[in-house]
Amino acid sequence: MEIDFPQGKKLRLLVGDITKLPVDAIVNAANSGLRGGGGVDGAMHRAGGPVIMRELDAIRASAGGCPTGSAVVTGAGALPAQYVFHAVGPVYQDGLHGEPEQLANCYRRCLELAEQHGVRSISFPAISTGVYGYPLEEAARIALATIASRLRHPDCPVQNVSLVLFDQAAYTVHARIAAAARATSSKSAESL
Repeated sequence: MEIDFPQGKKLRLLVGDITKLPVDAIVNAANSGLRGGGGVDGAMHRAGGPVIMRELDAIRASAGGCPTGSAVVTGAGALPAQYVFHAVGPVYQDGLHGEPEQLANCYRRCLELAEQHGVRSISFPAISTGVYGYPLEEAARIALATIASRLRHPDCPVQNVSLVLFDQAAYTVHARIAAAARATSSKSAESL
């Protein structure tokens, strides 16, 4: 699914391997210790090679890690990108402990970093929906609304955002939510 925004900007939903999509920046679903892990994080480090972890070692040495809801930047190593934005999503408890704001902040911070680094194309995974247990429907609504909100701004230089989903089930949920938001766009300024 492809969603058009003003000034030729696009948001694409697709199923695939985020480590293979050529973009300016790839978002990694990282942990706050920036020490690598499983899921998207493990795949990113395997595909990008040890140079990414060396850069994270330096960040850990100076900053100690990355707080939930934020992100740090490294080079992309062997990945088909210039940068990796390591975003730390929330571990889902019950949605009443700041998780929605923290998740939205991950997407916002990565888009801010994209603007600061001259990135025109960026790919996101569905942050926090794996082992961090964020309910897929809630996470999809937050991701789609946050990305769409930024793409609507005329001063946003990012032109292409891809939300790369792990499987068809995740794609179906995101596509359904995006379609429903588009169908009600005339009623709500927050719709896609």
